This record gives sequence, C-alpha cells and structure tokens, in this order.
Amino acid sequence: MSKIACVFPGQGSQSVGMLADLASDFSIVKSVFEEASDAIGYDLFKVTQVDDGQLSQTEITQPALLTASIACLRVLQSETDFTPHFYAGHSLGEYTALIAANALGLSAGVKLVQARGQFMQQAVAPGEGAMYAIIGLDDNIIADVCAKVAADTKQVVAPVNYNSPGQVVIAGTKKAADAAALALKAAGAKRALPLAVSVPSHCLLMKGASIKLQALLNTIVLKQPTTPIVNNVDVAINDNVDDIKDALVRQLYMPVRWSQSVQYLIAQEVSEFIEVGPGKVLSGLIKRIDKSVTTRNMNSAKDLA
Repeated sequence: MSKIACVFPGQGSQSVGMLADLASDFSIVKSVFEEASDAIGYDLFKVTQVDDGQLSQTEITQPALLTASIACLRVLQSETDFTPHFYAGHSLGEYTALIAANALGLSAGVKLVQARGQFMQQAVAPGEGAMYAIIGLDDNIIADVCAKVAADTKQVVAPVNYNSPGQVVIAGTKKAADAAALALKAAGAKRALPLAVSVPSHCLLMKGASIKLQALLNTIVLKQPTTPIVNNVDVAINDNVDDIKDALVRQLYMPVRWSQSVQYLIAQEVSEFIEVGPGKVLSGLIKRIDKSVTTRNMNSAKDLA
C-alpha cells in the first residue's frame, strides 16, 4: 500500500512576505498567527511581512517558521481530507511535526522554539561560528576531513546536516569551519558555500544550549503523537515521551540525518511526500535522495488544486 508522509521545513525556508497570499485567501492563517502571537507577546505575522532584518534572528525565525508551517497545515486540513501516515521535520521542523501530531500545543510549541533559538544564540558569540554547505563529496570523506581539521586546530568542526547524497552541511568555530571548507575543496568538493546563519547548529558548540533546553523540556507536558514521527537524530519513531524529549535535546548538538530519514520512510512504503510550509527546500532534497517518489508542496492556494 502506498503511503504519504508530511514533512516540515527548518531554518532557511523562511522569507519576508511568506504566506501573504494564503493569508488573504484563508482566514485560518491569521487565526493561527494570532494564537502564536498571543503566546510570545508580539505580532508574529507582521514580523514575517516586514523586511527589517528581524526574521533572520534565530529566536524569531524559529517561532515564525513553525507557525507558518502549522498555518499551511491547517489550510490543507480544512480544505481536504488530508491524513498522512507519517510526519517528519528538518531540525526545527521536528517541533512542527510534534504539534501536527497532537503531542504539543501551538502556544507551548512557539514558546519552546523561541527559547530554543535564544539558547542557541547565547551558546556562541556572534561571528565565532560558521556553517558551510559542501557539494559533491562523499559523506565519509567529509567526516574524515572534518575530524582531521578538528584535531589539528583543537576546535570544533563536524558534519551536521546529511541533507542528500552529495550535499552535507558542516558547522563549527569559524577558524575550524573555514579551514575544513578549504580542505574539502582540495579533497574534491565541487563547492563549499558559506551559509548566512547566526549560529553553528547541530555541533558540539550547542552542548550548553542543549542543557538549557533539557531543563525547559522537563517542565513541558508532551503527549504521545497520534501519527508516527521519524526523528532526525536516531532515524526512529519514538512513542515514549521521555525518549522524544531526549532526542530533541541531542538534536541540538548531533547531526540531522535527513537523507537517512527519507530513506527510512521510503522503506515504510511511503511513495508521496508533501512539504507543508514555506519554500521548497525539502522537496528538492527528497528528489535528489530518490527520484522515484512523488513530491508536492503546500504553501499557497494553488497547491490545493
């Protein structure tokens, strides 16, 4: 039996003006944003529509993108009989998946990811971390080169996002990440692209942030998801709430195994992936992972056709 997975984007999919058209067509979009705004104390939809630099700050990006993705999901649910067999999300998108699967409320979710963004921002001083997308090199070579540079510099650098075959993101201190990028180009990478990010996510520099996140998660009530969620860190489906929280904590300083997560879902007979939320980043990655599957997007009225 062919199955459907709904996937939610992570940071990098946001853009100024996102969902403006969808919000004008469906009042539920504004309702979702109003609920999220009430929870965190400022007009979140306004932030997404004004080009003043705020949307690129991770403590604002995270609640804004999560809310936008849930708004897209609510439109899809209100207009169709959409019932996915699985959920998954890339990094931040995993929190969106928890809300979609009724394990976490929207208000609690936006406050949680706002704090997550703050913890991440506090973990590394501005300008002291860096991330690069490495294109066209084997995963094992990337890991080996990063390990060597880390040992040579005595600083942190490691693969942090296994996005698709031939696309891996590395992160670490600026010195080590810059050195690794040069070494990876020399090792045969087609490109080593610096990413415009404010924090080096999913590496050991986030260990301090993970401790703060763990303390916060201990105060939050999670329910067992009503739809299975494949997590980023273990590429596994957790039903136990404590295991879900543990995976979220480890996700901050361990790699996002997106490519493996998609392959896992395909092994569960998923043949259609619907990316719900701004952008089309995940759809592009999924097609590079396996061209045989179908991908669709849901972030505008025409996507309902």
